[in-house]
Amino acid sequence: MTMNTSTVPSAAIAEFTPAAKLRAAINYGNAVLAKHHPDTGEVTGVSVDLARELARRLGVELELLPVDAANKSVEAVKNQQVDIAFFAIDPLRAADTEFTAAYVMIEGTYVVPQSSPIQRNEEVDRSGIRIAVAAKSAYDLFLTRNIKNATLVRTVTSGGVTDMFLEQKLEVSAGVKQQLELDMQRLPGLRMLPGRFMEINQAMGMTKGKPAAIAYLRSFVEEMKASGFVAEALKRHGVEGVSVAPPAVR
Repeated sequence: MTMNTSTVPSAAIAEFTPAAKLRAAINYGNAVLAKHHPDTGEVTGVSVDLARELARRLGVELELLPVDAANKSVEAVKNQQVDIAFFAIDPLRAADTEFTAAYVMIEGTYVVPQSSPIQRNEEVDRSGIRIAVAAKSAYDLFLTRNIKNATLVRTVTSGGVTDMFLEQKLEVSAGVKQQLELDMQRLPGLRMLPGRFMEINQAMGMTKGKPAAIAYLRSFVEEMKASGFVAEALKRHGVEGVSVAPPAVR
């Protein structure tokens, strides 16, 4: 059954829209979720479609804040510049943010130079290996907890990771599989290691202390998955190799 504005609790609408509109951070640094069109400044993608549908149901105007890195979305939520954002679930971020369950699952992978002796993910965490990552991204937070011997070298944006990796002649670049595949198309001489080093659960999130709004947002995400909205959006935007997340465990 499709929900409309009459079924959204008034308390939820009030918590979602302290600025009388829905403000959403859109991270186009993650090629799976959004793309930025530099000629027009427009952002499009699965996360934009979800934000538009939520605003429609709330009966309010949508205002998008495009950012080029996940940590900027996190800060925008934390500083209450936006009402909702789209990023990976991570324990560190949960200190300030309420998450829905995941709506898509994507893979974190490694890229190395063609000539690298490294053949498997398990060979990356060794002394002397330097891994390029986007600062405070989901995979940076994950690797910070799990890498014991290699060294993480951080840059500001996901889109700049592989460029830094090449400029500084690092051994490994880490990131979202689709972003690294785009990098490999424009930067020859690279090789992706088989498999993945992590699964990234992408969710919607908002600041804490808004119980009615987060309850509605969680049910909204579940409906968007179950109805086929997320799958159709992935197809419409040409996103491949990404899974719609399973229903939340209740």
